[in-house]
Amino acid sequence: MTQPVMNMEEIMQVLPHRYPLLLVDRVLEMETGRFMRALKNVTFNEPFFQGHFPGRPVMPGVLIIEAMAQVGGLLAYHTDENLRGKLIYFMAIDKVKFRRPVVPGDQLILEVSHLHRSSRAWKMEGKGLVDGKVAAQAEVTAAW
Repeated sequence: MTQPVMNMEEIMQVLPHRYPLLLVDRVLEMETGRFMRALKNVTFNEPFFQGHFPGRPVMPGVLIIEAMAQVGGLLAYHTDENLRGKLIYFMAIDKVKFRRPVVPGDQLILEVSHLHRSSRAWKMEGKGLVDGKVAAQAEVTAAW
């Protein structure tokens, strides 16, 4: 197995999120300014599974999109030194599609590609994959 580009400790140095809202376990691959692939291990112990849904646990789609946005924040941070020390916020979510449920035991691979950047915002395309199949996709815009 290849070494991660970023482990959990390094991710926590960049993202302000903490349990239970830190949704990136490891960065697997990065092409600065263009692309990042990361991993979220989905376990039955996640607090949202208690209510979503009892007897048929499914990861909420909004959390899959949040995980994509977190990967996008990591990509932006590693691309633009001017973002160091700044909080990056969601600005828009477009073209969202959910293709299949994400359930306990899945490894959610999050792929984010840079689409456009201005002086105050980034637009990125994201996909969440399980076993190589798209579970969710969206375009996310973030600003600081």
